[in-house]
Amino acid sequence: MADRFRITLAQLNPVVGDIEGNAAKAVAAWEQAREAGADLVAFPEMFITGYNTQDLVMKPAFHRAAIDAIESLAVQCADGPAMAIGGPWVEGDRLFNAYLILKGGRIGNKVLKHHLPNETVFDEVRLYEAGPLSGPYSVGGLRIGSPICEDSWHTDVAETLEETGAEFLLIPNGSPYFRNKYDVRLNHMVARVVETGLPLIYLNMVGGQDDQVFDGGTFGLNPGGELAFRMPVFDEAIVHADLERGDDGWRILPAEIVPQPDEWEQDYRAMVQSLRDYMGKTGFKKVLLGLSGGVDSALVAAIAVDAIGAENVRCVMLPSEYTSQGSLDDAEAVAKALGVHYDYVPISDSRAAVTDTLAPLFAGRDADLTEENIQSRLRGVLLMAISNKFGEMLLTTGNKSEVAVGYATIYGDMNGGYNPIKDLYKTRVFETCRWRNANHCDWMKGPKGEVIRPSVIDKPPSAELRADQKDSDSLPDYPELDAILEILVDREGSVADCVEAGFDEATVRHVEHLIYISEYKRFQSAPGTRLTGRAFWLDRRYPIVNRWRGKG
Repeated sequence: MADRFRITLAQLNPVVGDIEGNAAKAVAAWEQAREAGADLVAFPEMFITGYNTQDLVMKPAFHRAAIDAIESLAVQCADGPAMAIGGPWVEGDRLFNAYLILKGGRIGNKVLKHHLPNETVFDEVRLYEAGPLSGPYSVGGLRIGSPICEDSWHTDVAETLEETGAEFLLIPNGSPYFRNKYDVRLNHMVARVVETGLPLIYLNMVGGQDDQVFDGGTFGLNPGGELAFRMPVFDEAIVHADLERGDDGWRILPAEIVPQPDEWEQDYRAMVQSLRDYMGKTGFKKVLLGLSGGVDSALVAAIAVDAIGAENVRCVMLPSEYTSQGSLDDAEAVAKALGVHYDYVPISDSRAAVTDTLAPLFAGRDADLTEENIQSRLRGVLLMAISNKFGEMLLTTGNKSEVAVGYATIYGDMNGGYNPIKDLYKTRVFETCRWRNANHCDWMKGPKGEVIRPSVIDKPPSAELRADQKDSDSLPDYPELDAILEILVDREGSVADCVEAGFDEATVRHVEHLIYISEYKRFQSAPGTRLTGRAFWLDRRYPIVNRWRGKG
């Protein structure tokens, strides 16, 4: 039996539904593996279809096309290393999430996912059948066990593989990012290594898919839990990893351990990558956004420039009579610092025309939120017109605090195709702006240095829809609001939990009420980057009609 084994790890960015394109990526990586003398080239979970497919995978024509593509890959890649690739599989009328081992011109082995995740962004119980616990497969004399993603978070699959002769664990994943998730993954994988005594490689994909961002960070662990290597986060990479057999079994030979960025850089990279891939995979080339002079739109503008380049970003200032000179100056300064196209489109005349049109109908009624929302909706109309005329996707700029309590105008500032800061609380928006001013990375297409001047970050937040308006007129100050939201939304806590944490009960009840009555807005909002394990969309699904309220 051989004492060395080389595995090529393809940490790549598939596109959901692009079966031919994903297959071509697989062939290119296989060719690199062949040139490197590898025994096996491995791809992440459901690579041939892209991930997460949601209900698309249940369409018979789709999963049949994916299976046909894998069978064709087996023939095309017969003369060289074996290939392990994720995709759907059908037996009878049962659909499985499978890991397929191609060797000798055919599908030699099939691993069927046993534990189907049914929480957060995953609905696999309604998509797939659970496969049986099974034993290892053999490649080049090495017996390999492949728990598929969720299977590796449970003890039974890895233990069954070890008991049936596996010498090494290769774990294909489609594991999306949330803040500090690497530590969660690492802890689970160390547990599997300790339990089985086997070396382990955790192979993850990269790239954005709707709200989710797959962050890579593929790594290898030797028995005892020692880190043997780690690949970069978010970047596509192909690495050849070597295993060697000694007196005490197989070990992964030490290789480069790529440093992990801190959580601020990873969050920002996730927002940039998700927007970049959302555009690239849907075909949009350019974006526009309303640049108000406030901190949220400034951050979205910076993210957009870092994602696709300043030449592809249009910023539009749409002032009314309530827009301060400071906001005008700040918006222009941000646009110049980022190097984007900047348009100035006043809305005062349009607002007056709408007000005059409605005056007979509104006679005898005081001005209220209606008139404020007219401004926001006029801006939405104008931005959508520009989007249509120039073929530029409109970005929306509401942070998680505003999304949570509905502090946004539906059909107004909520207009847009994507929102990169949708899962970023306001207090983190401020800090992220400061982080971007102080940091620059080679994956950013925007300029170095201060791109969001301090006056944008430091001034009191305001929608500027009436004279002397401040966000704090309607909401608790953001540090207090965000702390309450973190308990109610991210931890699914109660009013009583918030009161126990020291918050005023009346304030908490008001915030909870705003969260529930804003569900209809979130239902109609644009998708946005998932940064936490409790983002608004697939992570948290609540009814629109809901009379339940917590008790103190």
